[in-house]
Amino acid sequence: MAATKERALEAAVELLGTNGVRALSHARVDERAGLPAGSTSNWFRTRRALLAGVVDWMAEHERADFNPSIVERPTPETLIEGLCTVLLMQTGPLAVRTRARYALFLELAADDELLAPMRRQRREFEQWTDRLIVDAGMPDPVPAARALMALSDGLILHRLTVDPELEVRPVIERAVRALAGTS
Repeated sequence: MAATKERALEAAVELLGTNGVRALSHARVDERAGLPAGSTSNWFRTRRALLAGVVDWMAEHERADFNPSIVERPTPETLIEGLCTVLLMQTGPLAVRTRARYALFLELAADDELLAPMRRQRREFEQWTDRLIVDAGMPDPVPAARALMALSDGLILHRLTVDPELEVRPVIERAVRALAGTS
């Protein structure tokens, strides 16, 4: 049964990431997952419960996919490489999940309970970025980390919506070098 639940959640994320929050229904999830009618509602009785399940599933999978050791010895150069790798993953192989995350953030912005797991995940990524900036010896680490996070969000959104082929490295490199004072 756990495999059925996992298939339902994967299908729900696909629906969210390709068709938006309004497309999410128990019946559509069952259809997308190739499950018998009513399967998803056995796991998630209400739409709210389904949304909560999706949010938890996404946060759990993002933590599992996220490898903090991507930058083992922080320097401006390894920071550039690590950030580029993360951005390219989120806008490439994980683009559907990234779109689903953005759709949920926008749709559920006022629902603190449903967004709590996603916000926790975001804080973990912020803390990782803070540590990298500090370890790389960059001045004013917290503002530098927030600037890189905001820039990354903008690049992700840009690649997902306007220019999927945008080269992120030159932008990330310029920002990291400027924040490090090595531009």
